[in-house]
Amino acid sequence: MILEDALKIAVCGGVYSNPYALRAFVDDARARGAEQLYCLGDLGGYGAEPDAVWPLLLDNEITVVAGNYDVAIGRGDTDCGCGYSDPRDNEFAQLMYDYTLAHTGRDFAQWMTTLPTERRFELAGVDVHLVHGSTLALNDFWWESLSDDQHRLRVQESGADLVMCTHSGLPWTKQVGDTLVVNVGVLGRPANDGRHEVWYALVDLDDGRVSAELVPLAYDWQAQAASMRAGGLPEAFVETVETGWWTTCLEVVPPYERSLGRYQLYRSALPTGFEDAPVSWADAPEVVDDGLPVVPLFGSPMFPPRLWLYTNFHCNLACSYCSVASSPQARRRSLGLERVKALVDEAVVEGFTEVYVTGGEPFLEPDIVEMVLYATERLDVVLLTNGMLYQGWRLEQLKRLAGRERLVLQTSIDAASAAGHDVNRGAGSWQKAMDGLRLAVDLGLPVRVGMTSTPDNSHEVEPLRALLAGMGITGKDFAVRPLVQRGFSELGAEIADDNTVPELTVTDDGLHWHPAGADVGTSPDMLLARNPSADVRVPLSEGKRLAVERFLTLRRADGSLPLVYNCAV
Repeated sequence: MILEDALKIAVCGGVYSNPYALRAFVDDARARGAEQLYCLGDLGGYGAEPDAVWPLLLDNEITVVAGNYDVAIGRGDTDCGCGYSDPRDNEFAQLMYDYTLAHTGRDFAQWMTTLPTERRFELAGVDVHLVHGSTLALNDFWWESLSDDQHRLRVQESGADLVMCTHSGLPWTKQVGDTLVVNVGVLGRPANDGRHEVWYALVDLDDGRVSAELVPLAYDWQAQAASMRAGGLPEAFVETVETGWWTTCLEVVPPYERSLGRYQLYRSALPTGFEDAPVSWADAPEVVDDGLPVVPLFGSPMFPPRLWLYTNFHCNLACSYCSVASSPQARRRSLGLERVKALVDEAVVEGFTEVYVTGGEPFLEPDIVEMVLYATERLDVVLLTNGMLYQGWRLEQLKRLAGRERLVLQTSIDAASAAGHDVNRGAGSWQKAMDGLRLAVDLGLPVRVGMTSTPDNSHEVEPLRALLAGMGITGKDFAVRPLVQRGFSELGAEIADDNTVPELTVTDDGLHWHPAGADVGTSPDMLLARNPSADVRVPLSEGKRLAVERFLTLRRADGSLPLVYNCAV
């Protein structure tokens, strides 16, 4: 069919048994001047009132394309044919489908069998192609994050000027060659964006030209939530309606899209037994059971809420195995006091619970104590130092930290005698480090000691443990961490982003996956994002998202998750 030269249409998808949103769509679209209304299918699912949708479609002359749900309900299939592959996704999908099948009248189901699975026509000189999943398949997920080749493949299958789809539940628009692609989102649940609103598309067609606007739609979500509870649907479904965050069917969502949501993993996917793992850390964050089947990656053992700040990279030592290539000759990179303050404030907002302040040697920074004082007012702080610079003015500054709550001073000691320590850190360094450690203890500062285990000093672990115990440093305040093959070190464990978990790290260069790979010169693979300029910095919120996206991308096909490298005590 060919219609007039200028036209405004409104297109929705995924009604999901939500008559409240469908009614709001009709009213909003008409108020915005839409002359024709379309729906791209999946009329049932998720909500509790599938039969309430049908009269709204008929009475408002909404032209419908069948979705996979509608085809399945019409035929009386045993499942929705949604296209999920993960068993946990399918478990929730089956709950939704069984409810819809049981509560959909036979007349409505029979009507669904009359619907085409795509529609192709010309409107105002524009070749329009309406599908449910994509031009390839009814249940194909057309995600925004697909590669350019995958977008082109789907567009080439059609060749239309405008292709509109739904199914994935997330709205987006993209120009692919001469074709405008619009995923209209869904009406049945929010778009995993923390909003109550749902989405549809408003399209202007004018003499062969086309433009589209994605419209957030307010509706009576409280009524939808109440209806779902009254229908006995799982609380996890209702949670999404009330919060705007997806709590089911997560595994099908690609890493980029999933990183934008609140939840990224099923609770059942989290491993346990961290304290017994060969490469681990003693106190994995506790994941509170709030009754939901899903958890955020950040704040879990897979992404601890610990922020690392590299105040600088220049150092008074040039340790042979420094993982970030710090030395007296290292390129100067300092965050500075004001930047550290801003990062601490940002860390609080973003949900970090502790900050590890490191270098280089932090006590080469003139404002290090001011940085720590500011940070400890807001977060737990561990200050890592070689403990060798507590003289003169620096000693007076150190005394300001005595009695400071929320602070721990962590010093690196590699042996119970100078021979085992100095071979890697320089002549005389053991004695100075031990003197600094004793001074800190005498000042009443809470102290920890980290030992880097090498092939030459493994026999020193127990003697050093005994030496430290004599100073009152026991238990978890002494940790042995493995040597890693990064920075200056040519020996040790080969760590990368695929066998460690993210611990967001900030340097003057940008944001990094892990503190053991925070030098862009020797560990470019662990860079998450480089700061655009000296005045424009990548926010921690984006760093968290990038780390989540990379983590999900790197997950192995068997679903196993990496161990946690013991960089912190």
